[in-house]
Amino acid sequence: MLREVTADRYVTPLREGGSLPGLVEADGAGLWVAKFVGAAQGRKALVAEVVAGELARRLGLRVPELARLEVDPRVAVGEPDQQVQDLVKASGGTNLGMAFLSGALGFDPLAFAVDAGTAGRVVWFDALIGNVDRSWRNPNLLMRDGDLWLIDHGASLIFHHNWPRAAASARKRYDASDHVLASFAPDLATADAELGPLVTERLLAEVLALVPDVWLSDEPGFDDPAAVRAAYVAQLAARAAGPREWVAA
Repeated sequence: MLREVTADRYVTPLREGGSLPGLVEADGAGLWVAKFVGAAQGRKALVAEVVAGELARRLGLRVPELARLEVDPRVAVGEPDQQVQDLVKASGGTNLGMAFLSGALGFDPLAFAVDAGTAGRVVWFDALIGNVDRSWRNPNLLMRDGDLWLIDHGASLIFHHNWPRAAASARKRYDASDHVLASFAPDLATADAELGPLVTERLLAEVLALVPDVWLSDEPGFDDPAAVRAAYVAQLAARAAGPREWVAA
């Protein structure tokens, strides 16, 4: 299971994100970026954050620690912004926390260099999860002490917004032409050879087990959270199965 932390204090909203995440203090565990279940993107964005983030971690990519963040709606009682108040009130219970990386800088392709191997692994991973939100306009990458960190995967796994047609998209080609790392000559061939065999059904099941039941319950077309998890595993396993012709620069 993901580590569980409880929000003690709402510090400030983070206006950069369309879902209005917030910075919170959590029971002696430091600062966390809170992704709220009551945001317009809903619980599926949080499912995507966990599945993509924890899969990336197991493939050797850097992702800030993710946690189940328990939120009492009263935690933002002192926040003057009514939009924030409404969001937190709609998000009581289990939300997502992402460890705050102090001192990290937003990635700028004109200011930082990325080697072809690292670029290849990130682009390959984004192709696997269908991430449409890693462009130069919104890199969703951080630099800290010379290391590249991946954040904000809520816009990935688009297939889960239309389960009846999900299987048909499993082999869909990924367009990386707008990817923020496309200019760094990503070595996709090496990334595919190294990472492809690692994405097994066992690994995917391990990752899906980390998603809280409350975010998977009452999904139309499924009997229970276990059935939803199995559908994610089957979809991603089908995409990862060779030949992976969806990998393109």
